[in-house]
Amino acid sequence: MGASIRMNSGGGGKRRRRQRAAPMSEINVTPFVDVMLVLLIIFMVAAPLLQVGVPIELPQAKGKQLESNKEPLAISVKADGSVFIGETAVSLDEIAPKLKAIAKNGYEEQIFVRGDKGVAYGTVMRVMGRISAGGFRKVSLVTEVEDGG
Repeated sequence: MGASIRMNSGGGGKRRRRQRAAPMSEINVTPFVDVMLVLLIIFMVAAPLLQVGVPIELPQAKGKQLESNKEPLAISVKADGSVFIGETAVSLDEIAPKLKAIAKNGYEEQIFVRGDKGVAYGTVMRVMGRISAGGFRKVSLVTEVEDGG
């Protein structure tokens, strides 16, 4: 009956090295989803505020949409014949001077004319005539996309 005693000659015994945690191979998408939902809500609230000019009822027409990568310079003509540049009311004689002051590209500025569908054709043509007389050549009429086939 003997007992054996184990003695280490090195003195320190077995030392275990701390094992490093294995790198995580999964991506936590929860913060990403949270950020995307917040951005979605912000854009849903802000989108209606981005409409240019005064609210008018645009006529409908078929045709493809013009591509523009910058904020348009819009002139609105309401059903009562009042004219607005952006949201500022102007008279017919003030259109050309104010456009010259606002236009960043000079006479090459793209100008959009938004006429209410109840406004007289002659009123819209007088506005476009003033724009043309002011030296601007890139003038477009704005409509809504026609419903149905």
